[in-house]
Amino acid sequence: MDYIDYLKREHAAHNAMFNALEPLFLRISDIGIAMQNCIKAGGKILLMGNGGSAADSQHIAAEIVGRFKKERKGMPAIALTTDTSILTSVGNDYGYDYIFARQIEALCRPADLVIGITTSGNSANVVNAMQAAKEIGAFTVGLTGGTGGKLTDICDHNLIMPSSVTARIQEAHIFVGHCLCEILESD
Repeated sequence: MDYIDYLKREHAAHNAMFNALEPLFLRISDIGIAMQNCIKAGGKILLMGNGGSAADSQHIAAEIVGRFKKERKGMPAIALTTDTSILTSVGNDYGYDYIFARQIEALCRPADLVIGITTSGNSANVVNAMQAAKEIGAFTVGLTGGTGGKLTDICDHNLIMPSSVTARIQEAHIFVGHCLCEILESD
């Protein structure tokens, strides 16, 4: 395999996808403002996803609680992917499809903002949790790709990355997550 050609193709695909993000800028800005309003109103930000999206959830929550670029007080954010006792007990007792919904039921309030990260938009445990968050009255945001999947009909905003390639979608998700953190801190 010629790895230089491979790297050139991957780099070109990455750049093409990032260039196609511009139509989402207004919605990303609106979500960042919604995050600011959530925190001002005494709410918290809850995040979830599976696999790489779980890692992105934790990464974004860490930037919010700690800091992204600006020295400031910590802000409330929880990645619902981190408590193995909850994940395994709920998975065992209710099924894996409910590991996030049960936490939303317990932790989410109407003033909160919930972010579900799934490259397909169809991960059952994220879909169930987002439906639960909507029933509670929280503001819901999907970070997806491809067609946006089931989250398109559930979320207040579903940011669909302009790709159907998982790696490209995940690259865009962390870019968007970082942009949201910077908007949140700019207030």
